[in-house]
Amino acid sequence: MVQQPLTSAAGVLALLSESDNNLKQHALKGLNPLVPQFWAEISENLTEIESLYEAEDLPIPARQLAALIVSKVYYYLEEYDEALSFALSAGPAFEAEARAHGAEEYVETVVSRAVDRYIALRASVIPNAESGYDAKGSKEIDSKLQEIIEGIFRRAINEKEYTQAIGIALECRRLDVIQHIYNLTKDTDLLIYVTDAVFETSFTLSYRMAVLRFIFPLFPPLDENCSHIHAVTRILVTLSSASLTIPCLCNLIPDKLLLAYQVAFDLFESGVQEFLQTVMQQLPEGEGPQEAMYTNLRMILSGESSTKLYCEFLKRSNNVDMLILKHTKDSLEPRFSIYHTALSLQNAFMHSGTGSDLFLRENLEWLGKASNWSKFTATAALGSIHKGNLEKGKSLLQPYLPGDDAGGTGSVYSEGGALYALGLINIGRGTHVESYMRQKLKAFNDEVLQHGAALGLGVSGIGSQSEVAYDELRNVLFSDSAVAGEACGYAMGLVMLGSGSEKALDEMMQYAHETQHEKIIRGLSIGIAFLFYGRQEQADKVVDQLLADKDHILRYGGVYTIALAYAGTADNQAVRKLLHVAVSDTSDDVRRAAVTCLAFLLFKNPSQVPRLVQLLSESYNPHVRCGATLALGIACAGTGLQDAVEILEPMTKDPVDFVRQGALVALGMILVQQTEASVPASSTTRTLYAKIIGDKHEDPMARFGAALGQGLIDAGGRNVTISLQSRAGGQNMNAIIGMVLFCQFWYWYPLAHCVALAFESTAIIGLNQDLKAPLLDIVSNARPSLFAYPSPTKPPTKEAVEKVATAVLSTTAKAKARAKEKKEKGEGLDADAKSPKPSGTAEDVVMGDDTKKPEEEPDKAAPPTEKKKKEPTSETLQNFSRVTPAQLAHISFPPDARFQPVRSFTASARSKSKVNGKSASERYAGGGIIMLIDRRPEEETKFVDLPPELGGEQPEAMAVDQMAVDVEEAEMPQPFEYPFES
Repeated sequence: MVQQPLTSAAGVLALLSESDNNLKQHALKGLNPLVPQFWAEISENLTEIESLYEAEDLPIPARQLAALIVSKVYYYLEEYDEALSFALSAGPAFEAEARAHGAEEYVETVVSRAVDRYIALRASVIPNAESGYDAKGSKEIDSKLQEIIEGIFRRAINEKEYTQAIGIALECRRLDVIQHIYNLTKDTDLLIYVTDAVFETSFTLSYRMAVLRFIFPLFPPLDENCSHIHAVTRILVTLSSASLTIPCLCNLIPDKLLLAYQVAFDLFESGVQEFLQTVMQQLPEGEGPQEAMYTNLRMILSGESSTKLYCEFLKRSNNVDMLILKHTKDSLEPRFSIYHTALSLQNAFMHSGTGSDLFLRENLEWLGKASNWSKFTATAALGSIHKGNLEKGKSLLQPYLPGDDAGGTGSVYSEGGALYALGLINIGRGTHVESYMRQKLKAFNDEVLQHGAALGLGVSGIGSQSEVAYDELRNVLFSDSAVAGEACGYAMGLVMLGSGSEKALDEMMQYAHETQHEKIIRGLSIGIAFLFYGRQEQADKVVDQLLADKDHILRYGGVYTIALAYAGTADNQAVRKLLHVAVSDTSDDVRRAAVTCLAFLLFKNPSQVPRLVQLLSESYNPHVRCGATLALGIACAGTGLQDAVEILEPMTKDPVDFVRQGALVALGMILVQQTEASVPASSTTRTLYAKIIGDKHEDPMARFGAALGQGLIDAGGRNVTISLQSRAGGQNMNAIIGMVLFCQFWYWYPLAHCVALAFESTAIIGLNQDLKAPLLDIVSNARPSLFAYPSPTKPPTKEAVEKVATAVLSTTAKAKARAKEKKEKGEGLDADAKSPKPSGTAEDVVMGDDTKKPEEEPDKAAPPTEKKKKEPTSETLQNFSRVTPAQLAHISFPPDARFQPVRSFTASARSKSKVNGKSASERYAGGGIIMLIDRRPEEETKFVDLPPELGGEQPEAMAVDQMAVDVEEAEMPQPFEYPFES
């Protein structure tokens, strides 16, 4: 007999009212499997079931089963918090339910709620630095909830789901679980996973620091090609603790010297000036052979080695197309200051770091047309061109630097620009020029000179925390000069970058409310933002204060404070605040800035930004659209991201001029170092730049934007990229600060030079333990055209005008023939001579139907087409070669090569965010300066031809004169003219 399916739970529910406890227990056992089907009916008896859970005369298992039934009913009623509370009381009954078939969704929901509640309860707990667990924070937590969480950890570890357990442990602030897992597995990759998770998740700053301090001692000692070098370097830079860094470096000397040098190079890439100076001062002197090792270590940490090597690379690999600059110069009239400034900036960007001032020398007449602030900008361009030339920077600028009297060497504008240029040359490493800058700041009362000296002092002293420099800048600020005060506002923030100084904040905020000059308020508002760089939740109070201010300029500063405090964190709360300001503030400037600042939060996940700003780019407000262009340019810089390009290309035709300007600048940032083979939009964008610059009817702002974009797309001799992310994967502090200052070109053009802070050389430079560059082969496993330099611009050719035969209609030819025949008849010629002339002559081509065109003649066969050569699938690069970020994934050292890198060339890809098919981590790690292991040290080594100060061979003095060999000089060739037009 077939059993009839149940249509109601009424019969079982009726047993709950019986007085016999055995019947009640039987009813509970029968109800449990019926809940998914009859939960609505059972919910009417929920009070009765709850009373059974509280009944003391029932055995504990029965009471726990009642709690489980109540929990399941609340789950179906979508009262998840109540469901969790009763599930916790169910104890073993809930654990048994977790193993039952069909209960997976219920169990998963309750467990996730349990984890969320546990995380919320432990949110304010800072784990103990030694044990990783704070027992005090757990006293307020229900022991049953604690037991469920422990069960989750046990289950994950038993099933070897280590990353899942680590993720929950990080959220729950249970670092003891991470330590337990590592002790169990001894898997360093899990510690790297923890490091990445800490940096990529929006934890509070205090908790992030606590986690990094806890896991740092767990890492095993560094060794050649170990996978955790990047992670260790990143932790040291973030903590900026000399007490952790110095033992780490000293343990590598002398046995692992190459590794010590590599870590030092990586520390310099991302470390702040104050931290590096402290490490250099506290490093031991060393004895015997170790003395030279520690000297080299200090030289690397000071940036002297890196800067010289990158300068040499940019100088020898310079690939600037001078015809592009010539076209801009011929198209933009220098008598307009905006056009003169545009060309000055374009030249500075294209030659940044190359040391080549050829364009300026060849166009002295154009340079002489600069006046006032255009002269300031043109002189400051020398700082960008000679960026990094620390030794000769001052001597190169000597003709322009002020003497004892203001304007003594020429114009005060060129002198002020020269002081600014000196700061740009010494970006972030200006300890040796600080006293000179302070002296000039105090010596002159001219506001232009003070403006240049303040900007130079700020840019060169980024993050130096120099109280003396801050005091000097504050004194000039209090003189209430609008021009000098604005620069002092920026500089005070730059010097005290990331300090969060209460004293500086109070002084700057107070003066911003007292002064009447908008320029000073703007400088101070951005300066306050600099104070809270990387401070995260510590900046929230200041942000709220600034955003609530009546002055829109201070609200503008509040927006940038959010961007800098949470730079690179993608913090949800910060993004939400910026989006709210972007659509609600009454000031267009603030709204534009809010949209732009989204880029500073999300630059580590550039693929998210186009989707986020898509609607904003279509806003009715042109300022919001302009902000969207810069947000795309900054966040997606150097990626060639197609989604971003597709949004920006229509915006180059926007009816508003400054939106077009922003789109053209942003395209230059995104397409830097992109080839036509990899991103087809690259060549069309270059053509668009040339067209807009050459069009005299185009709006000046759009032509200015095109000139800047053209400079950015070919920046640094086509050998640099723009990256807000360091090679180690962290925030590139200098680049972030440079981009914030660049965005201020909306108000003040000279600040556009600060984009040079974001230029990062894309070189592979291999060094041996003597810090010399040996000759070596590196394989790029990709087609050469994918990453080749753009083809040079062809000069316009003057085409010779050819005489074309006149086309004559057949009717006209016949009429002429008849007229001629009549004439001949009238003259009485012979009948034989009166025959008509055939239509058409040698001079006239008759357009009749039977006329054959020359190209239609069958005798002339088409020339044979040449077979296109097949492009190789790889190429061999040398030391000091350009390798773009996208190319890094294809780079490898031959396994049998003599020289091998001391650390993995690229970091393992862990991030899931994709950019052009590659994960975000693949975009940053690798490249730069690599220390090389010599596998065959007994063989003779050949080195790259470098200057002596970089380890090259000293030139033999007067070698030619010492040779006692008479060589006849070759005769001069006969003069000739080259047929250029052929």
